[in-house]
Amino acid sequence: MLKKIVGITVIIVLAGIVLFNYVQQRNEVSKEDNEYNVSGDTDAEGGAISSVEKDKVLQPGDTAPDFQLETLSGDTLKLSDLRGKKVILNFWATWCPPCRKEMPAMQDFYNEHKENVEVVAVNLTDSEKKEKDVHKYINKYDYTYPIPLDRKSKARNMYQVFSVPTTYFIDTKGKIHQVKPGPMTYEFMKDTINSAN
Repeated sequence: MLKKIVGITVIIVLAGIVLFNYVQQRNEVSKEDNEYNVSGDTDAEGGAISSVEKDKVLQPGDTAPDFQLETLSGDTLKLSDLRGKKVILNFWATWCPPCRKEMPAMQDFYNEHKENVEVVAVNLTDSEKKEKDVHKYINKYDYTYPIPLDRKSKARNMYQVFSVPTTYFIDTKGKIHQVKPGPMTYEFMKDTINSAN
């Protein structure tokens, strides 16, 4: 009789473990499916930062707001100093998986087009655990395009960034040509830049 009770107890415990693992796995899959869609836009992918009123979001044709930030290398980058070049202005964070996914393509694009196109990747430093995490990440992968540090959310607020990555394509006259929420591919960058003035 004791063997039957122990046997039934073991079976119940094992069934409980299997059920617990099943529920955990379903929650993780569900979380992954929704991990990038933060805006209600089914085409958008990224990590949520904050909500923004949609009617106040910068649009193509608007003048790109100017900002001045210190870069990871200690230089000062002022956006208006890049006028005359096309600019890919990207907002990102180290904790953002789609940001990390697009960065190698951004580096390839920068390597091949830096004479005519500036790639600027603004790190949302105020959302990072530690600023040194940004240094470690960039050094680990040897990204060489400018990385301005938005320590006080100045640029983020000016550009009304509510999810990362978000990228603004800016033409030679300083006007926003296109806004892209979510990660980019090399081909997308090339096609979008080629269609800008």
